[in-house]
Amino acid sequence: MDKPYRPQITHARRPLTTEVEAVNERGEALATPIAGEHPLTLYIDNREVVTLMTLGQAPEALTIGFLRNQRLVRAIEEIAAVQVDWETNAVAVTTRKAIKGLKERMKKRTVTTGCGQGTVFGDLMEEIDSIKLRDDVTLSEETLHALLDAVRHRETIYKSAGAVHGCALADGAEILYFVEDVGRHNAVDAIAGQMWLDRVDGSDKIFYTTGRLTSEMVIKAAQMEIPFLVSRSGLTQMGFEIANRVGITMFGRAVTKHYLLFTGKHRFTKTVMPTMLA
Repeated sequence: MDKPYRPQITHARRPLTTEVEAVNERGEALATPIAGEHPLTLYIDNREVVTLMTLGQAPEALTIGFLRNQRLVRAIEEIAAVQVDWETNAVAVTTRKAIKGLKERMKKRTVTTGCGQGTVFGDLMEEIDSIKLRDDVTLSEETLHALLDAVRHRETIYKSAGAVHGCALADGAEILYFVEDVGRHNAVDAIAGQMWLDRVDGSDKIFYTTGRLTSEMVIKAAQMEIPFLVSRSGLTQMGFEIANRVGITMFGRAVTKHYLLFTGKHRFTKTVMPTMLA
């Protein structure tokens, strides 16, 4: 059986933290880890597109996921190579066939509310109504609690250095990918790229983020066909409206056993305690 297609990619992960000296409240000098942050300028077929500020954990997957979520490419087979060069802080994407309408799409740029300044190209909102999420999948309260506990043990960079957001893709309570970056939009793009590389179907998966649920985050989850979106933070009005529009099951303020279920209540099954049955 032939292996699934994968573009040629580098593996140019950067060190995720570095140590600097800080002075605490007692006047003591302490070696303190801080999160990395690096500019990564994206070129598609020698055309400069955007500069992303990133931790550098998964730059190739980030690039592929960015192209996917911006709908600049429609399938991973369109990408021939992704080459990251940290000496020039650049990533060069070579496509198999020139992207149609790239120049026009780049003219319509929206700077979003994402940490590290997210950017949306083109008219992604126009495609929202064409997205159909599965309604034959459910999430139990017990599984949600187990996932929140599992995520709590994975935030390694945040715990040591802070200054990052984490995102996870889960199959039930099992975490398939966990990515941290200086911007939540970068972390979601990196997971989207890795899903394409590994041919992972999102239609029955759960997406978790430490960041707030803005319109951009909801749109990206919907584009990956993921029906469940969970955040330990809050949400924006536009995020709520789009989640309602596409029918995502969306949770905010989800920490330990606490959560707020905002949309898509039909997919969620609440645990019934024995005392409630008495």
